[in-house]
Amino acid sequence: MRQKPLFLAATLLLAVAGSHADGTDAILQAWPARQPQRDAALEARVEAALKTLSLRQKVGQIVQPEIRAITPDQVREYAIGTVLNGGGGWPGNDRAATPAQWKALSEQFQAAALQATPGIPLIWGTDAVHGHNNVRGATLFPHNIGLGATRNADLVRDIGRATARAVRASGLHWTFAPTLAVVQDVRWGRTYESFGSDPALIRKLGQAAVEGLQDGLKDGRGVLATAKHYIADGGTRRGIDQGVAQTTPTELAQVHGAGYLGALDAGVLTAMASFNSWTDTAGYVEHGKMHGNKTLLTGVLKERLAFDGLIVSDWDGVGQVAGCRNEDCPAAINAGIDIVMVPFHWKAFHDNTVRAVEQGRIPMARLDDAVRRILRVKFSMAIASSVPATVEALQAPELARRAVRESLVLLKHKPGLLPLKRTARVLVVGAAADSMAKQAGGWSVSWQARDASNADFPQGTTLLAALRQRLGAVQVTFDVDGSQHDPARFDAVVAVIGEAPYAEGEGDIRITENLRHSKRYPEDLAVLQKVAGRGAPVVTVLYSGRPLYVNDLANRSDALVAAWLPGTEGAGLVDVLVAPDDDKAWPGFTGRLSFPWPAGPCQFSTREAKPWWPVGGGLSGKEKAEPKKLPEPADPAPICPL
Repeated sequence: MRQKPLFLAATLLLAVAGSHADGTDAILQAWPARQPQRDAALEARVEAALKTLSLRQKVGQIVQPEIRAITPDQVREYAIGTVLNGGGGWPGNDRAATPAQWKALSEQFQAAALQATPGIPLIWGTDAVHGHNNVRGATLFPHNIGLGATRNADLVRDIGRATARAVRASGLHWTFAPTLAVVQDVRWGRTYESFGSDPALIRKLGQAAVEGLQDGLKDGRGVLATAKHYIADGGTRRGIDQGVAQTTPTELAQVHGAGYLGALDAGVLTAMASFNSWTDTAGYVEHGKMHGNKTLLTGVLKERLAFDGLIVSDWDGVGQVAGCRNEDCPAAINAGIDIVMVPFHWKAFHDNTVRAVEQGRIPMARLDDAVRRILRVKFSMAIASSVPATVEALQAPELARRAVRESLVLLKHKPGLLPLKRTARVLVVGAAADSMAKQAGGWSVSWQARDASNADFPQGTTLLAALRQRLGAVQVTFDVDGSQHDPARFDAVVAVIGEAPYAEGEGDIRITENLRHSKRYPEDLAVLQKVAGRGAPVVTVLYSGRPLYVNDLANRSDALVAAWLPGTEGAGLVDVLVAPDDDKAWPGFTGRLSFPWPAGPCQFSTREAKPWWPVGGGLSGKEKAEPKKLPEPADPAPICPL
């Protein structure tokens, strides 16, 4: 009998020692402690609603199906509390669905949910990452990489408000934005979803984005914002999507966590777990997938940072946690995931989760905490929209046009070339000049946007169309590959080149490749070779989702503009390329790099010591110095060291 207390004491000591073996204390202490701010009346309402729910209804609140995989009747049957549409998911599978059609489906889901759980509404989430980009007719703003070049928090806030208005016009409530990644390797295919490589800039613009999106949340104008992807999605080794971020706890907090602190300051109500894993390089501990990381999801975000909102998983992200499947993952819920995005396996997940709670594999207290957080978020907003379901409500062309103007970064300029005169005769070359898909990039109407055509953007204006509008159609000649016309007959050549659209995963530059744009898109180099040095100066406009090695293209251009992925308002490009009306002053180029621009094809790191242009770099177009020829490697397509 005397040995039992000693045994218990020893066991307790071992348990305590084990709990700190993974460096939990160091991980927690790396973050600033925050205090929760709660509304007593709201909490009372949440507790009252929670008591009305059965186990099955509680599980229904945490399961998030995709609209293509669920009907309103099934929402009622399973007491589903949230749905989403993925990129390429539209009402009735109609990519041309109107705002009224979107809203009608939302109202059907809502009515079904309220029949199942009276007083507890349904919320619908979508990836509105640069405007309401899944809906035909919506204005698409520059992707975040372009907004980062503006460094303008007020502009980002206004874009958030306009995006929220568009989302509300279609009857939706929640956007999975903004992305707060601090990109370390530009091979990552989601680089364009980041504002830049500076944590302070991410914090400032991320906070502004959340403030804009959630402005008017209680009046039916704002939408729920999402701080994503928690955490270090931009820090994976070699830029591999869903890969492993290798950092110390301090770097995790101070670099990759900066945007989350700004989002919390703005009152963000939801966060999304990241697909990536994390290895603590201070303690040499592999923490595995974020979706199963209780220390970071619960210990840091919910407890240390006092986040009272909900954490949603990414698309089938729980299936990547050790010991889990898409259809069954108590570990992720126990780690702190509150809503499980399980688009097409939701029925099995619902049933398995009910069973897991009944068997004690998910404590009822954890399920109640998840539902409590969901209810807190739902009751913090007006579910009914105050925005009319019209195409006009989807659009903010002047705001987007301004954003394009401010996002452009001039990397090279021959004195006196820009702006082009209003009387200029211009030869336009390059297929991207008349491609809304390349101009808008990924997450535009569909997920990867590779199937997008100009018809999908009836509200949009390509750069070619905008030049014709500004200069007059007879002054602008379009020659796709530059083979049909003599450049010497024109005042200038405008070459529009760029990456094909891509999104997560498919947009990664593989480790066997380098950053040389001409290697992946030889047709862009070919078109410049046909027009360069043939009697007219060449102005090259580059669409890209990341900085690229373009020395060969720059050497064949008299001016080079990094236009990023500007969205639907090509007129914003022309506002800077062409002289304004006589009574207005030309503003020049005000955009400045939020990423370093590589001097070599293997300069992937955003911490590169000797880039061509550093963070903050860029020209105004008013400089007098002649540009210098850039070095081009003897091997234009080297195999980069691992």
